[in-house]
Amino acid sequence: MATPTRWGIVSSGLISSDFVSALKALPDEHRVVAVAARSLQSAKEFAARHGIEKSYDSYSKLATDPDIDVVYIGVVPTKHLEVASEMLRNGKPVLCEKPLCMNVRETQQLVDLARQKKVFLMEAVWARFFPVYKEMVRRIEAGEIGDVVQVIASFGRNLQHLQRLLTKETGGGVTLDIALYPIQLTSLVMGGERPLKVFGGGHLNPHGVDETVTASLVYSGGRVASISASMKVDLPSEAHIIGTKGTIKIPCPMWCPEKLEGPSGNFTKLMPVTGEKFNYDNSQGLMYEAQEVRRCLKEGLLESPGISHAESLTIASIMQDIRTQVGTVYPQDAQ
Repeated sequence: MATPTRWGIVSSGLISSDFVSALKALPDEHRVVAVAARSLQSAKEFAARHGIEKSYDSYSKLATDPDIDVVYIGVVPTKHLEVASEMLRNGKPVLCEKPLCMNVRETQQLVDLARQKKVFLMEAVWARFFPVYKEMVRRIEAGEIGDVVQVIASFGRNLQHLQRLLTKETGGGVTLDIALYPIQLTSLVMGGERPLKVFGGGHLNPHGVDETVTASLVYSGGRVASISASMKVDLPSEAHIIGTKGTIKIPCPMWCPEKLEGPSGNFTKLMPVTGEKFNYDNSQGLMYEAQEVRRCLKEGLLESPGISHAESLTIASIMQDIRTQVGTVYPQDAQ
């Protein structure tokens, strides 16, 4: 039997809980050995709930634990650069929740550190590793829809109850949290290429963060994309990839899909039902990105081909272009 990948978890929040629950479907491959939170009580409660051996009241203690192979970071985005940097400096491979950082400057700084330290770093764009996304790429590369001409994608939910999304101090805003999904899908379809132009518009909430955005991305070769995102209303939350010979549709939820429709027929890949309780839609699918991290570590890779450092920077650049055109400016932008 193969030795399991040993995880340390930074943050005892909802997404961290879902990630740990998802790993329970792969007990031979993954084992969570420690959790760190801002308070020892939170860490202990999380550990008790998930059967984790060690609890820490500081991220620094987890960073120096010799029994950890890789760290999952689930803190608020404003803390990503600081916490991920500490892990990398201690030689710990990192899977960091998206957005990787608050802006392009921070993202470049983190990527540079990972490269300098020669330590694995991956942005947790979990959608990339769903079987549906892999099938989409396979069909496009096989020429099923001809040459791609346009992507139309949206993601919208009424998330006004999530306080962290509503303020700058916690890295709130629809672009970083939700628009990232149609943006990363577009980037995947466009081969990771940077758009020639980004036209963004939308509206801010009373706290000065974007709550509704729409954007047009213009790519080389006559290709374009139209994306919309909202944290006020439910949008169709589906994606259409339109080519010269046909269309591939990823129905809602496009950010964590189990189905795809295309000219050669439909494709369905349901996730295992483990009995675990999750906070967010289809979180069992977080296991797919964990499998990719394990594969990369076993092969000695420093980044995942599925979401490379260069593409994380491209996605960060598109998001920064959109939100600044709408008017969202974070304290991190002034540094």
